[in-house]
Amino acid sequence: MPLLLGSYSPDLMTKWFVYGISIGGWHLKATDPEQFQRGWPGMGFTHSLLYGVLWAFIFWRVLGSKTWAVSFLIGQWAHAITDTGDTVGTMLFFPWTIHIHFGAWAYAGQTGRLTDAAAYFSGPGAVWDLVWIVLGIFSWRVLTRSYFEQNVFTADAFWSKANRVVPMTALLVAYRAAFFYGTCRWIAWSLWAHVVHHYPYDISWGGPHWVHAVHSPPLTWPQLVGVGAIIATGVAVFFASRLEFSRKRWAAIRSRT
Repeated sequence: MPLLLGSYSPDLMTKWFVYGISIGGWHLKATDPEQFQRGWPGMGFTHSLLYGVLWAFIFWRVLGSKTWAVSFLIGQWAHAITDTGDTVGTMLFFPWTIHIHFGAWAYAGQTGRLTDAAAYFSGPGAVWDLVWIVLGIFSWRVLTRSYFEQNVFTADAFWSKANRVVPMTALLVAYRAAFFYGTCRWIAWSLWAHVVHHYPYDISWGGPHWVHAVHSPPLTWPQLVGVGAIIATGVAVFFASRLEFSRKRWAAIRSRT
């Protein structure tokens, strides 16, 4: 559950204002959708690694759940890193406001919900989503009742607490919902874009090129060096912490013998 929440969280905070929403007689919409969703000033920090860390800290230290903290962090980081694949990218290392982007598929959020969806499900982004659907199909055992009861239900206290008021069958439906929603979403939008409206496929790098895509400027060499330094530091800190954890664990084992 927290992993799913983490993966949805960046767009839950931004997409409604990117596409616009009507409340009564008011229509709310960002005047500069790309800047609002991915930039600064704006809500671009929701697509950064730091955003996931801050929420993970809240789940861990305030709500007291390390499982939720780690799960949310994995989900949010997966979203933030995946979105570096489009032509705008994300401020992955916020508060450094440089956009990390690989330009594999077109960012077209500024065109509105329908054109954006048509573009996404006509280019490399649709292929990327299909990879995860296929992976889910090959890993079908994780969707079985036995796997849920033996591995998921016992690992997260949320499910046992929910089971006090919600039957196990309903919890299983909720557990499976994200995969089936994602699969049906991919199929429905693909049919809408290519069977109903006949948008052309273009899975070349940066496609589809028939849509007006927004592009972030290419990274300069100093910026690339900075990115490399951040990644190298992160890797070094990770392995140093793992080494220290192993040392303390070994020392604890020796003290008991």
